[in-house]
Amino acid sequence: MTSNTSDKARPANKDNVEESLHKIFGLSHLRPGQKEVIQSVLEGRDTLAVMPTGSGKSLCYQLPALNLSGTAIVVSPLISLMKDQAEKLGQVGLEAAQVNSMLNPREESETLRKIRGAHSDVVFVTPERLSNPDFIANLRHIAISLFVVDEAHCISQWGP
Repeated sequence: MTSNTSDKARPANKDNVEESLHKIFGLSHLRPGQKEVIQSVLEGRDTLAVMPTGSGKSLCYQLPALNLSGTAIVVSPLISLMKDQAEKLGQVGLEAAQVNSMLNPREESETLRKIRGAHSDVVFVTPERLSNPDFIANLRHIAISLFVVDEAHCISQWGP
């Protein structure tokens, strides 16, 4: 699910994570399995989380993204899910960008400018954008703290 890719990521301590959980997400506790996944990510280990729908997988990368320096890149093939997650992050005061086929040229240009300027905590991107050299060039301007593949069950479809 996630890979910690930034050598400059600041270590996150348990107090910061708990504070983010309570103050930003308004949650009093983690669900079963989340703590272990989040701890693994924060320790910089490549992590695979296989969890049922509705078990809080998104929090397993969103919480670390807030507690590590840099930008989290989240690859997702589902534009509606991407939009929903970006909106929810915006509601709690976090900057989330989306790069997908639903953007018009002006929106895409503005989004890429914000990404290059490291103004986004989380960038949601569709798999096909990762094969675009121009998009990759934009990512080279920022420190990437996490690389996340969401909805990984779709990977077999991305390969071809």
